[in-house]
Amino acid sequence: MEESVGIVKTQSFTFAEPPNEMILESGKRLGPITLAYETYGELNRNKDNAILIFHALSGDAHVAGKHHKDDPKPGWWDNMVGPGKAFDTNRYFVICINVIGGCKGSIGPSSINPKTKKPYGLTFPIVTIKDMVRAQKELIDHLGIDQLLAVAGGSMGGMQVLQWAVTYPDKTALCIPIATAARQSPQNIAFHEVGRRAITSDPNWRGGNYYGKTPPTNGLAIARMIGHITYLSSETLRLKFGRRLQESERLSFSLKPEFQVESYIHHKGETFTKRFDANSYLYISKAIDYFDVSNGYGSLEEAFRNVKSKFLVISFTSDWLYPPKDSEEIVTALRAVNKEVTYYEIPSTYGHDAFLVETEKIAPIISYHLSHARDRGRMVSYPVENHPLS
Repeated sequence: MEESVGIVKTQSFTFAEPPNEMILESGKRLGPITLAYETYGELNRNKDNAILIFHALSGDAHVAGKHHKDDPKPGWWDNMVGPGKAFDTNRYFVICINVIGGCKGSIGPSSINPKTKKPYGLTFPIVTIKDMVRAQKELIDHLGIDQLLAVAGGSMGGMQVLQWAVTYPDKTALCIPIATAARQSPQNIAFHEVGRRAITSDPNWRGGNYYGKTPPTNGLAIARMIGHITYLSSETLRLKFGRRLQESERLSFSLKPEFQVESYIHHKGETFTKRFDANSYLYISKAIDYFDVSNGYGSLEEAFRNVKSKFLVISFTSDWLYPPKDSEEIVTALRAVNKEVTYYEIPSTYGHDAFLVETEKIAPIISYHLSHARDRGRMVSYPVENHPLS
């Protein structure tokens, strides 16, 4: 019987106190660093049942449960994390950490710089996916966990999975990258740049120094509208909205929004501005654009050569942001250096958001592979319709 993890509390961990700041990929130093995180389930005596889940661009550490009984919305992957669910908290100790650069408890542009007693703003250093992963490793060490059972995540979360595997090749038994890529594509960099330009063109952005003033909500809303469209598929929009009008049966022959899909995308943009910081959007989207897990290795195959973990790679047929060919590139590179990998291409009409929506399809797959994460022997790929689980 699937249940909720119930009421959960966000915790914090601080490290890299001066003069022992963390040296970032850029060469800049950052510290002290505070990470916000949540845990679910219990760490067993051997500390070998821990799973680290990574969030996507606009996510946070709150992956499951509620913060209080009247909380209107549970964590962002609540249908996957909990008793009896794919990440079964009766069996596993699940951890989720807000990335550095974020705005949900971990250090980021909106955090107070201890040297100036003011928000960092654009004085916050550029961070990368590798920097995010290195910071998270500090917390895992603090918890006394030598090796994770698994690391998992979708979209930017999947990028963190790949980076973890390469940076810490013997620190997890199973890697589960979902709806992701080994490097950010030029098309996706272009989409992100349009979003960033929308934010920085907002007069209220003020060069990033808007804290305590009116924030650049219009620019951030536009950035989110652009991003949200890339998360959906044409089929999803057609089925959900079609060309239906919002309030009338007749066209108004004006420039005002009147289609339901217009109202929907405006709503998504407006609600996003109430929970996310514009500067964090700039920094995190840039970290994604910089991502290429083969950097410094010469090729993707060489990047994966020393990896010790098994891989479970999942993509979705209608995802055009990170299409199946991106996952296939990862799988091909892993197989080229004789790594254990299983690949599923899941039929879906939900686009990139399928990893958040199609949980009934991916939950049994993930559950099965978690239960065999430390088994010896090579993993095998099956077409979804022919897999023993189907």
